Amino acid sequence: MSEITVVKEFIIENFLFGEEEQLLLDTDFFDEGIIDSTGVIELVSFLEERFNISVDDEELIPENLSSLQNINLFLQKKLNKKDA
Repeated sequence: MSEITVVKEFIIENFLFGEEEQLLLDTDFFDEGIIDSTGVIELVSFLEERFNISVDDEELIPENLSSLQNINLFLQKKLNKKDA
């Protein structure tokens, strides 16, 4: 299962309560009210545990966490850096 599929399932289960029809790769979680500041903490904790990465405070920006597409790019950078 791809990383983004795992993240999508987490968001659907934890923030959309199983309702996935509104979640596209470029859906902005903040603009759509899907995730709030508390949700960001939950999401980051999940990413750190699931993918064995560390998210620094300066990485907690919308460009990294506001959509599945952004999370996928962010995760790939983190995972590639970890493997290097």
